Amino acid sequence: MSALPVDKGVAEANGVVLRAIGVEKSYGAVRALKGVDFEIRRGKVTVLFGENGAGKSTLMKILAGIERASAGRLELDGELYDPESTTDAVSRGISIIHQELNLCTNLSVRDNIFVGREIRRRGGAIDYPAENEIARRVMTQLEEDIDPDTKVADLRLGQQQLVEIARALSMDTRILIMDEPTSALSATEAEVLFRVIRELTDRGVAIVYISHHLEEAIAIADHAVVLRDGDVVAVKPAADIDFNWVVTQMVGSEQAAEYAREGIGVGDRVLSIQDLEVPVGDGSGRRVVDRFSVDVHAGEVVCLYGLMGAGRTELLETIAGRGEVVGGRILLGDVDITHLSIPQRLKLGVGLVPEDRQQDGLVPVLSIGSNLSLSSLLALLRRRLISRPRERDEIESEIEDLGIKTSGREMPISSLSGGNQQKVVIGKVLMTRPKVLLLDEPSRGIDVGAKAEIFNLIFRKAAEGYAVLYATSEVSEALAASHRLIVMSKGRFVTEFDAATTTREDVMRASGESLTAAAPGGNS
Repeated sequence: MSALPVDKGVAEANGVVLRAIGVEKSYGAVRALKGVDFEIRRGKVTVLFGENGAGKSTLMKILAGIERASAGRLELDGELYDPESTTDAVSRGISIIHQELNLCTNLSVRDNIFVGREIRRRGGAIDYPAENEIARRVMTQLEEDIDPDTKVADLRLGQQQLVEIARALSMDTRILIMDEPTSALSATEAEVLFRVIRELTDRGVAIVYISHHLEEAIAIADHAVVLRDGDVVAVKPAADIDFNWVVTQMVGSEQAAEYAREGIGVGDRVLSIQDLEVPVGDGSGRRVVDRFSVDVHAGEVVCLYGLMGAGRTELLETIAGRGEVVGGRILLGDVDITHLSIPQRLKLGVGLVPEDRQQDGLVPVLSIGSNLSLSSLLALLRRRLISRPRERDEIESEIEDLGIKTSGREMPISSLSGGNQQKVVIGKVLMTRPKVLLLDEPSRGIDVGAKAEIFNLIFRKAAEGYAVLYATSEVSEALAASHRLIVMSKGRFVTEFDAATTTREDVMRASGESLTAAAPGGNS
């Protein structure tokens, strides 16, 4: 980056701790950032809005020393800042929590928090008691009673997300970049995080917050910045913005969050869950799914809504064949599939899009095309050999049908944005030609524009005759993107709503969620 003159006095007067000026980033002929000006203020939450591919993550990687800018400059405390690595950035007090978890699941919570910066005694031995004390303190701050020796692999996804956050909190951080920090958190865990954020800003820590949950981001924001196609298109105090303003600035239309659910008829029953019981798995005799029943018909989109621990994920995984059934049964049409294997269910027409696309949905070393065809290779066999021309044709057809934005099927899966990666996971399931499509948090970690594309795709597949059952933790999504809405609590069926005539308050009350839950502080 160019060593242009800086004005330290102006930066201090405005409370600006870090500033990007004319920052550009190109990958070959692709310009990811086109001369971005961006400011982070001491003791404030700056929310960065933008669709997938807008340049948010690229800008944050430059600030955190992961990438180098092609042009422009950075100023830290009014002085030139040009980090050569993440270690360099951390030494200057800049930490980042990535959207995709960056944990070693075979290591303990403590080891993940201190990996690469272990506390050592004289002589070089690791001081585990000191690390345990700090790990317990930061996890207590996040209101999680987790033993530091617990393996990360044994934690649920939301707790793993908190370990990622705890690692950043354990550092001497002046600027904390949070990329989708609540994507796997429950409403209660998110409230705790918001409290911690305000405690940090009260101590003068500057926060950059990126989230596709627009309402939560607006609630926690002090300042809002919108990126579109690598350019900053809007900057405003949070007190002057609302949901519609954010959507309009991001995608140029307030209609981006609307889903085309009208005019879809309901056909025969495809899936029937009858008094299903699934154990917790700890030998206690408790049920994570407790005598749950629901039918799903061809041509309809049914949403499962509930708080963390409601049993939504466990229900979907059990339907797909991953959970143990100790009571009740699962019917696909008239066929009892309760005790069939995953491959048997897949062959009969049960397809699951998992919650964690990186861990369970994609193979990062494979191409886009290979990821798409992975689950349907047996169907492509011709005389014991895979028909490569047919595989290529089906992959190309799926890419076009789903609107996956790529320059070719041989491109690495990592080249895609989060929204397009999610389309690949869905496409992989669709290539198996399922009768029932199960989706666990299908919009997790994707922006409002990509979310609309995903749900419009889901409704289009329902119109083609698929039976769709999906789980979400977003009330607004549950109401806007379903025909019927089923509320779960503690593994049980609570009630059923017509999504078109139900209010947010009805759903939250039925689930036992507080109607007044919101981020503390904000809009200052």
